[in-house]
Amino acid sequence: MSRKLVRPREGRMLAGVCAGLARRFNTSATLVRLLFLLSLLLPGTQVIVYLVLWILMPNEDRYATTSH
Repeated sequence: MSRKLVRPREGRMLAGVCAGLARRFNTSATLVRLLFLLSLLLPGTQVIVYLVLWILMPNEDRYATTSH
């Protein structure tokens, strides 16, 4: 699990949050998206968490240019 938590440029559906989480934890982006959609059936703050991650997770391009 040494990958950084970033939103990738490729493989995005909306903002790339689920794809970034999937890459970070070495799992399928489809599985993460499915789990997120299923979690929407439960009461909670899932959408707010998604929006916060969208804001806090850097783009892969921005991370690549600032890490050198």
